[in-house]
Amino acid sequence: MAEAFNDVVLPADKAQRYAAVAEEIASVLDGEPNLTARMATVSSMLANSFDSYFWTGFYVVDPTKEAELVVGPYQGTLGCMRIAFGRGVCGTAAATRQTQLVPDVHAFPGHIACDGRSASEIVVPVFDAGGKLIAVFDVDSDRPAAFDETDQAWLERIMAATFSQG
Repeated sequence: MAEAFNDVVLPADKAQRYAAVAEEIASVLDGEPNLTARMATVSSMLANSFDSYFWTGFYVVDPTKEAELVVGPYQGTLGCMRIAFGRGVCGTAAATRQTQLVPDVHAFPGHIACDGRSASEIVVPVFDAGGKLIAVFDVDSDRPAAFDETDQAWLERIMAATFSQG
């Protein structure tokens, strides 16, 4: 069964759905240089493409504070305002520069519960064209084990295509 997003029909298969939304994101953002606009668009388009996405958005590296993330554009309930590198799933992704795929957030040491309904999470580091960490992209689900390697591969690909291209 397919779902419609604006004028794009998204296939039921997860990988095909990611491919379709990745193409649509690239098309919508073509020529848009503003980082906030790009982040807001990615958050909105991905949040509206997957039923399992409960909270979708960016935590941006704060240029005025060393090793701290501040909430950026997102879709969902209230997010945490600030997260230190190394703290929780987002802070761990920022500190390690590696995607965190967490099937059970309650089993993750130091998990920060911005919303108690969150059950699983994936966080992807976001780099600029020079390889500098600029943000992390965070997706929470109210379903356990909602994310897998397909989500990881496609989200990493979308973040690289959207933010790492020079």
